[in-house]
Amino acid sequence: MFSVRCPSCHADDTKVIDSRASEEGSAIRRRRLCVSCQERFTTYERLEESALLVIKRSGEREPFDRKKIVSGLRAAAKGRPISVTALDDIALAVEDRMRLHGSEVTASQVGLAVLEELRLVDEVVYLRFASVYKNFDGIGDFQRELHLLAKSTDVTA
Repeated sequence: MFSVRCPSCHADDTKVIDSRASEEGSAIRRRRLCVSCQERFTTYERLEESALLVIKRSGEREPFDRKKIVSGLRAAAKGRPISVTALDDIALAVEDRMRLHGSEVTASQVGLAVLEELRLVDEVVYLRFASVYKNFDGIGDFQRELHLLAKSTDVTA
């Protein structure tokens, strides 16, 4: 077991006098008291998340970047009645889902997870995103995706 050193006198003998959740539950705030000098100070305990790497089609690995997802979603949602908060929530849900797969995921897994989230939010944005993600070449690609979207919507309805 370790002790927290007092920032004032550097003594190792401190005690916790109050603990509470902080930062929407992602940290614990602890008020401490130094037994030697009676100085009160605050420490925070946070979960250290492991790095999530995305394996690109080229085989290159890069850190997962939620901002890239939000950027793509914003482009697809331009002119649609979707809030920035909703787009951020989608990106966060995708990140959470990817972390369940381990420390490395493929770009394909990320793209499909984004599409699954979009399917529930806005079909037009879904199609726009799919057209870029799946590299549509013509109307046939749109028709095929519309057919798949209609089938998946019928199943979930």
